[in-house]
This record gives sequence, structure tokens and C-alpha cells, in this order.
Amino acid sequence: MPQPLLFRLIDKAVFDYHLIEKGDRILVGASGGKDSSSLVEYFSARIRRPDAGFTFTALHIETEITPPLDPRLASLFRQWGTETVSLKVNVLGRLKPGMHMNCWWCSTQRRTELLQYAIANGYNKIALGHHLDDVLETVLMNALYRGELSTMPARLAYRKYPVSVIRPLYYANVDLIKQHAADAGYISTTCTCTYQDNSGRKEARQRLEALTDGNPDRKYRLLQALQHIEPEYLP
Repeated sequence: MPQPLLFRLIDKAVFDYHLIEKGDRILVGASGGKDSSSLVEYFSARIRRPDAGFTFTALHIETEITPPLDPRLASLFRQWGTETVSLKVNVLGRLKPGMHMNCWWCSTQRRTELLQYAIANGYNKIALGHHLDDVLETVLMNALYRGELSTMPARLAYRKYPVSVIRPLYYANVDLIKQHAADAGYISTTCTCTYQDNSGRKEARQRLEALTDGNPDRKYRLLQALQHIEPEYLP
């Protein structure tokens, strides 16, 4: 039976960027959303290959303002043979005086917990569910708000820690992931807390759609442009 298109795109990213290597112990950030759930499904399928050569665990970070992993989704993970760990973190309690809760702060705290768990338990890579649209939206946000050309790389090694972040969904556009999730029948949960402030990301999403007309091929070509820079013809 042929692999789903989403899995073939993940395979390409894994090959192009050497995201999975022999002996890897990978920690997958499982938020409960469609992106990370499709990532868990992919890893659970890939690890059955004869040449897999790696192990992985799904880690869900629960906070006082985000829900625990849906029991139906946890059951699905078990059906896939995936080991799942849940940690509860007091995000609000970490706010310094005068600071306000927002999406960036919450995600940073959850990312910190992933890193600390990975270091403490001997994982050398953390797999995150950022996809092609996330990557391109970040390009626009950094260019328009910070005046720099940068984004989320497919693979990033921490300078201070023996851990790398990998993004296997690098070539997958959000519509493809949505369709895959619908076909697979994921029970997908999203954050609905009252502290959400993601206006910059939402604006970048709208700009990206206007720039590409929502066309997956144009989005991919925009990513290719970042990979083929001609310094001689830039300021």
C-alpha cells in the first residue's frame, strides 16, 4: 500500500536535511493538534521499517490554560504503539510582574519543558510540528517587523545543549495536513485560552495567502527561493 502524500513529503525532508539518523532518540512535542498528531503517526509508521534505527517518545505539555491530551487521541497513540508522556506546567505562575500572558510566552515555556525533559532523559533530538506555512509566515514576520531575512530551519542544533530541533513537516503545507487529519479521523484539539494574542502571526498568514493565492506550489517555490540566494544581487 503506497504511503500517504504527507508521509512522502516528510520522507523527503528527512532525507534532504538528515533529520533522522541511526541511534537517534527523538522526543516528539505532541500538542494534540493536527500537525503534531500527524507527526506522531508518521514516526509510529517509520519505526516499523527494517532500517529504522531510532526510538521516539511523544511528550504532551499540559498547562493550567490548555487542555490535557484528549483521551481519544491518547488511545489512538496507543493503537499506533507510541509511548506518550504528559507533564503539567504552571505557565501563569512563571510570569514576571508587569508581563502579560500571550502565545509566544506560553509556547516558549512549553518548549523549555521539552528541552529540559530531552536533556534529562537522554534524547538528542526534539521533533516539532511546524509546517511549510509556519516557515513562510515566519519569513514575512521577521522581514516586515524585524528587518531581517530569517525563519525556522528544518534542523537546528542548540549551541549550549546536546540537542537538536527538527521539523519533519518542513515541506508540508497546512491544507495537506488538514486533509490528512480529516482522512485519518484525528481528534484534533487547539488552544482556546482567553490570553491568545497572535495578531502578528494571523496578519502574516493573510499576507502569505495573498502572495501565493494559497497555491501549494507557489509556497514551495517561495521556500526554494530561500534556499537559492544570490548574494551578488542583494544589497
